[in-house]
Order: sequence, then C-alpha cells, then structure tokens
Amino acid sequence: MSNEPTKTMRKSNYHHGDLRTSLLKSATTMINQAGIEALSLRKLAEQVGVSRTAAYHHFKDKNDLLCSVATQGFVQWQQECESIFADKNVSDMNKYRNFVHGYIRFAINNPSLYELMFGRVIWKDNNSTQTLRDVAYPSFNYQVKMTKIWQAKGLMAQGENTLRLAQITWGALHGLARLIIDGIYGDAEYIDEMCECIVNTFMVPENQK
Repeated sequence: MSNEPTKTMRKSNYHHGDLRTSLLKSATTMINQAGIEALSLRKLAEQVGVSRTAAYHHFKDKNDLLCSVATQGFVQWQQECESIFADKNVSDMNKYRNFVHGYIRFAINNPSLYELMFGRVIWKDNNSTQTLRDVAYPSFNYQVKMTKIWQAKGLMAQGENTLRLAQITWGALHGLARLIIDGIYGDAEYIDEMCECIVNTFMVPENQK
C-alpha cells in the first residue's frame, strides 16, 4: 500500500490561513517552473491536494491568483531592497551597486515571476487588483525616494527631475533584466559588467563630488 497521503487526508491538515499560503507558494513555484500560461486554479488545487472549491474560496479566478502571486513577489523584492539600503556598513555608492546587482539577480532567479510582476498579463489591460497596486506602486515610490536622497548627497545628477531620473534608471534595469531573461544577453560572464556600467552611468563617484 502506498504511503502517499490521500487528498482527503491532506485537506484535513490545512487551516484556513495555511491553505492560502500553501496555494501561493505552490503557484509561485509552478509559474517559475512552467510559466504563467501553465498555471490554473484546477492544476494548482491538484498540486496542493485540495478541491477546486477550496482553491476558489481563496481566489475568485486566475487573474486574482496571478495578482496575489505578483503581490508576494513585490513584497519579497521590497524586503530585499530595504535590507540593502539599511546596511550601515556599506557606503552609499556601494548600496546603489548592491541594489543594481540585486535587482538583476532577483529577475534572473525568478524569470517567470518577474515577468508576471512587470508584464502585460496584469498591467496591459488594467487587470491589477487594488491589493497588488497597494504594494507595487509604493515599491517604485521607494526608488523615487532613494533617488531624491542620492541627488541631495550629490551621488546622482542634481539638475534632473527626480521622478524622471528614477524612471530612467529603472528603465535601464528593467531593460537589462528583460534582455537577460529573453536569452539575448545570456552569458553570465558579462552580466556583472553590465550592472557596473549602469552604476557608473547614473552615479557620481564619491571622490568626484
């Protein structure tokens, strides 16, 4: 007899909050392994070992599920970002350097999740939920805030509009991330060099202020 627990047994092991967490975790894994198109509430329920009804209790449809996964992605990235800038043992220049390398590393390590977070599936046709917008917009606003601080310290061009400068620097990061994810720049040997080029392009070296 197989030792594999039946679906009925596995369902009984979940508490209300635990099931949502497990569904989101499994959905994120499925997206990273097989892409956004491969995910459905039916497949997710089968993967976790619960009924579709149980899955629909937490997510009203696939778009709601995708927005919830993207929300978790933004939370994860924001935590990493704040950790980088909170390091008191690193200079401001190196904090930005770590931010650039960290952003690209996050995208490379989570290609399908990154595509979901910043791609057309959610944003093109205004399919984002309010919960997602409440997390995603502050994530970019945080970068605007940091850009303003760097400008005040003379580490970024002080004559440029802060919002536009933040948009352009993010555009450079996003463009590089997409080129790597799409396989156009697939040689890992040059990724660090390109990250350094972004740092050198937008930051004023501390010894030249």
